[in-house]
Amino acid sequence: MSNKIRFTNDEIRYIALFENITGAVARDIIIDEAEGRVIIVVRSGDVGLAIGKKGARVKMLSKMLNKNIDIIEYSDKPESFLRNAFSPAKLNEIRITEKLDGQKIAVVTVNPRDKGIAIGKGGRIAERTRLLAKKYFEIANVIIN
Repeated sequence: MSNKIRFTNDEIRYIALFENITGAVARDIIIDEAEGRVIIVVRSGDVGLAIGKKGARVKMLSKMLNKNIDIIEYSDKPESFLRNAFSPAKLNEIRITEKLDGQKIAVVTVNPRDKGIAIGKGGRIAERTRLLAKKYFEIANVIIN
């Protein structure tokens, strides 16, 4: 990622609350008011800490903020990051290619039984993954097969 991340006052408050409750380190946060959710990208290895035993920490945070909480584990490798973003769906293959115009696209092959999980209700998971892939790795589109 080439640009530094800048946070609004609301994002800083959400991060402070998240880190105080979970003990995990947030690398980035996106407050998605339209979907009623908060997307938090955590440091590699902190996803278990962020979720808590049986999801206790993330449930508590969700109740406090009155929003759904999506937690994604960061990786500086685009393939690993995409795997984390689509979890718990099982991915068979991830191919990242560059088109002639210079745009990068990722083609993700999902186990057919997990396709619904990868797309998410109303396409929420797929859209979230596209947003993060563009932000972190300048991947213009993520195609799910």
